[in-house]
Amino acid sequence: MLENVRLFADVPTEYLLQLEKLSIPRRFPKNTVLVTEGDESTHLYIIRKGTASAFLTNEDGRQVNLNYMQEGEYFGELSLLDGQPRSASVMTVTDCEIILVPRTGVIELLSKHPEFAMVLITELTRRVRDLTDSVKDMALLDVYGRVSNALEKLSDENKRIHNPKVTHQDIANMVGSSREMVSRIMKQLLIGEYIEQCPGYIEIKKQLPRYW
Repeated sequence: MLENVRLFADVPTEYLLQLEKLSIPRRFPKNTVLVTEGDESTHLYIIRKGTASAFLTNEDGRQVNLNYMQEGEYFGELSLLDGQPRSASVMTVTDCEIILVPRTGVIELLSKHPEFAMVLITELTRRVRDLTDSVKDMALLDVYGRVSNALEKLSDENKRIHNPKVTHQDIANMVGSSREMVSRIMKQLLIGEYIEQCPGYIEIKKQLPRYW
């Protein structure tokens, strides 16, 4: 499994086999909180099957979804490196199979395989750039622009949004808006035949308008 994860793509097989011996496969049902913001970190989580959502909450219970993660994606690497508490919470959106890689194994891999450190730095840089783009969207785009960008980011190569079925509340949590506003935008996109609501997924039928 680990060789299919982008983070470990260039790591020699013998090191991956060592990690897999230390790793723990687990199954979690839908709507299970895997990690909670502020928790101590002991493992790197790799999604073998299913979908999970990373999110933040405040004291009032308001939630902001950061992103959805699927097969082959991972989370928890920041806390493994700096030893600080988890920076976000993660919950399963569907039934999931997760591989837990212990922190000790990752740290040992870094010490014995310096090339892995460069891979990790590259991956972390990519995530920082994604975060910068998200902050830019929140600061400079109106609600429609944020919804449009969210739909594009959630869609796969076939312009379909699974996860398994994103609700208007999910999108609202991602873009920092109300469900009612998102519902109005989605309705207009449906009327304009820009998107189509199919069983189990949303399909983007044509290029979404830049402005609304």
